[in-house]
Amino acid sequence: QVQLVESGGGLVQAGGSLRLSCLASGRTFSNYVMGWFRQAPGKEREFVAAILRSGATSIYADSAKDRFTISRDNAKNTVDLQMNSLKPEDSAVYYCAATRGVQFTNRVAYEYWGQGTQVTVSS
Repeated sequence: QVQLVESGGGLVQAGGSLRLSCLASGRTFSNYVMGWFRQAPGKEREFVAAILRSGATSIYADSAKDRFTISRDNAKNTVDLQMNSLKPEDSAVYYCAATRGVQFTNRVAYEYWGQGTQVTVSS
């Protein structure tokens, strides 16, 4: 079992920044690919970014490229999502997730999920 707890959400104006953090506990953190997903009201949960086990490789949704940066610290069991130039359409509940699989952009591949943290971007 892996337990994931997100933090760092909140209300921010358009153009602002937020940094989300996810703390993992349980099994060996470095064995897992870590991802961030988001879900807005009435919409499906969508992929935002993922980072591979060593942290050397990251993958982004088109909506996140050039604005968001995912990072991880395997010594601290944390994965962060730095979000810059935020837009109202970025408003959603953001979830941290862990997988041992290879389909990093597919939410079905992720085995463990946090409870989510709300991000609201005002215009």
